[in-house]
Amino acid sequence: MDTTWIVVLVVIALLVVAGIVIAARKRSEAQLEERRGEAREHREEAEASARRAEQARLQAEEQAVRARKQQEAAEDLRRRADEVDPDVEAEETADEPEEARRR
Repeated sequence: MDTTWIVVLVVIALLVVAGIVIAARKRSEAQLEERRGEAREHREEAEASARRAEQARLQAEEQAVRARKQQEAAEDLRRRADEVDPDVEAEETADEPEEARRR
């Protein structure tokens, strides 16, 4: 009977060890899946942030284009005003830099 009890205890010990190994694997797999989910969320946030940044860049470029057009229109109006203004002589506008004419 002693041998039978030893065999039973060894089998029980092996089953306990197997149960611990199986539980450890499941926990490890669950942790891996959790980290994958977290990584997926980070990637989605990064993509959304990149899209917002790209949209902001495009809006900034559009605004810069509008600003350049407005600046060109203002320069055209200034030139026309200088051409029409009887107090501005043709020699002054040709010889002086534009900033000096504005003063």
